[in-house]
Amino acid sequence: MAKVTNAFDTYTATADREDLSNIIYNISPMQTPFMSSIGTRNVSNVVFDWQTESLPTPSASGELEGFELSRAASTATVRASNVCMISKRDATVTGSQESSDPAGKRSEMAHQLAIMSKALKRDMEEALCQKGAKTTGNATTARVTGGFESWITSNDSRGTGGASTGSGAAPTDGTQRDLTEDLLKDVLELAFTNGGEPSLAICGPHNKQVISGFTGRSQARQFVDQNTVEASVSIYSSDFGELKIVPSNRSRERSLLLVDPEFAKVSYLRNFQTVDIATIGDAETKMIVVEYGLEVSNEAAHGVVADLNVS
Repeated sequence: MAKVTNAFDTYTATADREDLSNIIYNISPMQTPFMSSIGTRNVSNVVFDWQTESLPTPSASGELEGFELSRAASTATVRASNVCMISKRDATVTGSQESSDPAGKRSEMAHQLAIMSKALKRDMEEALCQKGAKTTGNATTARVTGGFESWITSNDSRGTGGASTGSGAAPTDGTQRDLTEDLLKDVLELAFTNGGEPSLAICGPHNKQVISGFTGRSQARQFVDQNTVEASVSIYSSDFGELKIVPSNRSRERSLLLVDPEFAKVSYLRNFQTVDIATIGDAETKMIVVEYGLEVSNEAAHGVVADLNVS
């Protein structure tokens, strides 16, 4: 079909206003399931401590009538410690850009700070739930808080060569293997034996799908209606309680973390602060900074199935 003669079109127009959406689309993973599920507390030193203790071994023995008391020795508490690390994000915006009218934003600086605050929380999640070793630091070495995996020794399952000494020391990775229901059951049994009651399982996307394929799930009714098939597991009901299964992009895919949120805390020496950095020239810089560490109140409350295949 021919074009109408002399019809003025968009190809020759020079004054058409641009059409730029006021919505900014961002699909970067922002979830922080570990940090969001555990508690918080404030600390007053870069090194912070807590105490653990255990009851004496149970005894089913009775006593003689008229028995003479044999005084039992008292047991001191065990003291554990971790360190606070500093994390920061910053943004710099020129005076001209801040005075402009960008689409989808009231203020370029406010928008950049919102993005940086989300990025900072992701940084924290990664530091808290992985295996980073506790590092006290010095004038030339940054402090690092011991991550969740660096504390777990009582309730764990590891591949050949895998080992953990706990107390904030990074575990040694072993030979990777497939996640199985038996591996999960073994660690849950260990946790129960030691008094632990983990209620949250954090895993990477591959092993989330592995859990959804456990034998019990495959025997369940998956057909919901003609348009829906239910093929995922969000709650795993074990012999020792229920586990909420949560996928994460920030924990290590090779580790299935079993967490009791009551016995872990983010300890803040400095909560989130926005700091104005001295202006140099015609640009403004702001920094978001936080100083924090991980308290694993009692490592026997948690567990890990380590050294898993990731694909």
